[in-house]
Amino acid sequence: MSHSPLIASLSRHKLTVCLLVLQVALTCAIVCNVASIIGHRMAQMRLPSGVAESELALIESISVDETANQLARHDADLATLRAIPGVSMVAAVDALPFSGNNWSNGIALVPNGPALTTATAYNGTQDAMHVLGMHLVAGRLFLPEEYIPLDAAHDWSGINHVPSTIVTRALAAKLFPGQEPLGKVIYPGDGPVRIVGVVDHLLRPTLDESEGSDYSTLFPMLPDTADVTYVMRTAPQDRERVLKQAQKVLAGLDSNRVLRRPQSFTQMREDYFRRDRTMITLLLSAALSLLLVTAAGIAGLASFWVQQRRRSIGIRRAVGATRRDILRYFQTENGVIVGAGAVLGVILAYALNMLLMQHYALQRLPWLYVPVGGLALCLLGQLAVLGPALRASGVPPVVATRG
Repeated sequence: MSHSPLIASLSRHKLTVCLLVLQVALTCAIVCNVASIIGHRMAQMRLPSGVAESELALIESISVDETANQLARHDADLATLRAIPGVSMVAAVDALPFSGNNWSNGIALVPNGPALTTATAYNGTQDAMHVLGMHLVAGRLFLPEEYIPLDAAHDWSGINHVPSTIVTRALAAKLFPGQEPLGKVIYPGDGPVRIVGVVDHLLRPTLDESEGSDYSTLFPMLPDTADVTYVMRTAPQDRERVLKQAQKVLAGLDSNRVLRRPQSFTQMREDYFRRDRTMITLLLSAALSLLLVTAAGIAGLASFWVQQRRRSIGIRRAVGATRRDILRYFQTENGVIVGAGAVLGVILAYALNMLLMQHYALQRLPWLYVPVGGLALCLLGQLAVLGPALRASGVPPVVATRG
């Protein structure tokens, strides 16, 4: 098929063609970045926390008596919670994945050296890892004699008196790529801390757009602050009853406290990602609406051109053009316009991504999203023009003889 009529037709409608190309380009740029944001958020929502989520019930206790011996109070609370029917294990921790209580340290490999990365520091009572159901993949757990109170473990300059730590597999790979991490020494403060174990996963309390959502450390530091979270291991069918009874017994044991957020770990995770789910819904709705508007614009312009060209289509049919030739003509014309818009959209997509990275700290646009987005728009253009093209191919040759 000769492309001379196609080129001549497009050159006679420069403004209309340019506007449609620009619309396709903007749609491509926006949809690619929206798809990247949605994909990143959904990947975060599927990240394994590293704990036995379906078996954990939580309750936060905040003491208002600053003179109380917090370690003794925690021991009494734990003993009371263990006595609740249905509670198999219980521990006190200062933070959990998705809790938002994030205490991070810079990790160096030499004294007073530059921090290679930051990692969340988790602390808890001796059986915390068993209660949380963490998966130890190498090394050992903390020894009883390694535990010290939180206040005694650090001073104003950081963690200085902790003998050992357990790190996540991801953090070990970051600090010691291709090496065995067990026995290695890190410096989360001024003092050396030896790695004695590695766990598979343990997400940070707060996830952000940067790398290292699984960069976590565990220290043998007993929480001795007024604010502590009690974690109970229980069967899912007992969870509601256990939480109600836990509130009752803790309030009866010490009235000088505030009990907050009794919930399951699953509920806490759902609450943490509630805004993300809302954002995904809004972004998805906006992207689909933009695609619908673009498809409507393509179909509307094609229908207008079919109406304007009915006599010329009839002439082409009269001189031997088949219905397939007419159909292919309109599909090729649409492919040229949408293809040009997709190429321009690739450039705009990366430009928009750079702008979002600079002002909103979003992740870099993965390269795969751009060709997929361009091909999807080309396919959408072909589907949108199919109806008008079929109507054009049905124009009879007799139209050429009419006035």
